Parts: sequence; C-alpha cells; structure tokens
Amino acid sequence: MAASARDSADAAERVVDDHDGWASDGEMGMEMDVEGEFHDRDADRRDGGMDGDDEYLLLTRIRDTSAAEARAGKDIQGIPWERIHIARQDYRKARLEQYKNYENFPQSGELMDKLCKQVEKSSKYYEFQHNTRSVKPSILHFQLRNLLWATSRHDVYFMSNSTVTHWSSLSHKLSEVLDFSGHIAPVEKHPGSLLEGFSGVQVSTLAVNEGLLVAGGFQGELIGKDLEGCNIKFCARTTLSDNAITNAIDIHRSTSLRITVSNNDCGVREYDMERFQLLNHYRYNWPVNHTSVSPDKKLLAVVGDDRDALLVDSRNGKVTSTLVGHLDYSFATAWHPDSRTFATGNQDKTCRIWDTRNLSTSLAVLRGNIGAIRCIRYSSDGRFLVFSEPADFVHVYSVAADYKKRQEIDFFGEVSGITLSPDDESLFVGVCDRVYASLLQYRMIHAFDYLDSYV
Repeated sequence: MAASARDSADAAERVVDDHDGWASDGEMGMEMDVEGEFHDRDADRRDGGMDGDDEYLLLTRIRDTSAAEARAGKDIQGIPWERIHIARQDYRKARLEQYKNYENFPQSGELMDKLCKQVEKSSKYYEFQHNTRSVKPSILHFQLRNLLWATSRHDVYFMSNSTVTHWSSLSHKLSEVLDFSGHIAPVEKHPGSLLEGFSGVQVSTLAVNEGLLVAGGFQGELIGKDLEGCNIKFCARTTLSDNAITNAIDIHRSTSLRITVSNNDCGVREYDMERFQLLNHYRYNWPVNHTSVSPDKKLLAVVGDDRDALLVDSRNGKVTSTLVGHLDYSFATAWHPDSRTFATGNQDKTCRIWDTRNLSTSLAVLRGNIGAIRCIRYSSDGRFLVFSEPADFVHVYSVAADYKKRQEIDFFGEVSGITLSPDDESLFVGVCDRVYASLLQYRMIHAFDYLDSYV
C-alpha cells in the first residue's frame, strides 16, 4: 500500500476524529458542508426559524426515500436542496472542481483524463429502489473500500464504526454480527489459530461469501465467523511485519473453501478454511493491495504499489504476465465469469479491462469522474461491470456492448463499498457521510417490469 502501516493508521484516525466517526472526506478534504448549507443561522433565528442545532437534528432525522418518492421528485438521499440555498447541479459542479484525488504519482489522473474519452451515460440497467438512513456505513482506511457485501437481494453486511452489522431490506431490521471494539476469541481449535484472540481490532477490509465472514485488520489480523453457526471460527495474524495491513480478502471455493489474502508486507497468502491451514504464501516486490482468483481457479490478478499489474499462476505464485498501462497504484481487481477477462482499478482514475489471450494492451480503458477506482464487481451472469470511485459515483457498464454503454449513479458522499446480490437483482452502495450516511439500493431493470403491477 502507498502509505505505511503507521501512516495509514494515523490517516485513518485523523479521518475518524475529523468527522465524528465518519470518513466522509478521506481523499478530498471536502464533505457535504453542513455549516455551509445554513449560511445565515442568525437570520433564521431572527425570522423565527429553528436554531442551527435543531435544524441539524432535523436533517439527521430525515426519513428513508422510496422509489415512488424519488419518481415524484424527492432527492434520493433526502437532501433538501430547496432549503440549503444551492441547486444540486451547482453543488455537483463545485464537487467536480474541488475534489482532490489521492495520487502517489502526481498528475496521473489528469494525464489519463487527456488520454481517455468518457463513454456516454445514457443507458440505464439498474433503477433506484430505496435509500435506508438507519444504515450508517463507515470506513477506517481511505484507500480500502471493500466493506459492503450482499448475500442475497435482501441481506447486506457492512462495517459501522467497530461493528459488522447485518441489514435486511425485507424486515428493515439491523442486527449486530461482530463487535471488534472489545475482545474476540475463537471457539474452535486449529493449529494456525490464535486461541487468545484479539482486542480492539481496527478493521481494514471485509469479505462475506459461502456462509463465512472474514475481516482483516491494520495489524495483519484475520478473523473468521460462521454466519450459520454464529461462532468465531478462527483468529490469526498473517504477519508480524510492522507494515502488516490486511488490504483485501477473496473468499472462493476450490477443492475446499479457501481465502486469498493480500497484505502490505508484499505477501499473498492462501488459507484452507475447512482446516484453517496456510496452503500458499507468495511474495512480490511491492505491497499487495488486492488479489482476486479467476473463476476457473487457475490464475490470480495481483495489484499493489506499482504501476504494473500481475497475472499469476495460482499453483505456484509465478508471474505469467506483467500488465502495463496504468499510471499509478492499483487497489481493485475483478474477474469476469468466463475466466478470460478481468479488470483492474487504479488511482489514475481508470478501470482497465484485460483479456488473457492478448495482454500486450488493455481491451478497454474506462474513466471515472473525480477519483481512483477503488472497488470493482462483475455481475455473476457476466452482463455488467460495476465500479465505484471513492465518492459520489458508481458506474455500470454493459459487457455485451463492449463497455461502450454505461449507467452513471450519482449521489454525494464517500463510498464504503459496492455489492451485487448473488442473483444480480440488487445493487447496493454504502454511503459514508456525517449527515447523509445511508445504504442506497437499486434493482435490475427487466424488459417486462410493467407486468409486476399485475402479479
């Protein structure tokens, strides 16, 4: 990772301290400025209006937004533009101009802006369904945004301060899954598991799949919980290195249930989750920020603190190809279900598409609007590629249209993660903000949706 473990932790603490627990300006030094929204509170008081504190409390209690309300003109996040003396399009223009993208190579984003043409955003594949204000996602590390996972079209797991929380869009209920603020210890005994457990883990990344929840920490911690049995299965420390952040976790099934872990100590580790044994440990020349396993389990896409990405043989960790094109460090990868195509997301504000049959150049270069591409997902049917910027924008591209058609989802706030339900019917976006923290839910558009009214 670009920042050292200590620097990353310090940055995370500053973000949390600055925003009462919400990392709403991790990259840009700018958030929805509540003070600025109510620019003349004294005038409001003179006019008999409520004082600033009461008005702030009113804003934080704004209720959810439904699809019907959004169609009737209500802002999907409940932002009362008519009351805050600025039009939405004017605030969007200001955000585009003032957002500061984090770069390790200065001007990498601007250089890519000049090289890439943005694809028209006229397509629509997912439509807004609901905004849930009671869900308050959070992030601790400004570069790591894999903190939101859906296990069905209704069930979502996310980080909220020090707690992994489950949200059901059916029951509209929140339930605590795992609290990292206190002491955590496993109930099962495995040779590689620390029976004494951990205390006060700062969670840097999260993954949920196959009935297993795995969280990674700033000190190289790994904690796994069985969602069905509700037991903590294991606690482990991947490395004793000072630069130990667990940057990404990929849960997948081969001959057994496994996880592939990316660490800041330049290592990629694979664990067997049924016996909890370390199967493989591969070392590279730079901190590894993200690794994903191809669906056929033959290859690994590896990215980190280097401009080039790597394609790696999963059996032995040997590099089979070096991918050249990005201008900065990368933090996201994802595989298409065909195991031939994969994507990499970079701080140069681009997502590149690669084909394993010809890696001399990328298949497509897709550009974001304001910041690094921090999270990428392919739909399970392979029809769509979804990626998020650190704030304000999520993009949905049509794979069938050779990535030349896209939908742009536009909101305000830092992104804790994006996730598709296993059946691709639901798309969720975690929004971190001191005032407007929420969970945005979209549903896939079908050709015959009008028939729903008759069912």
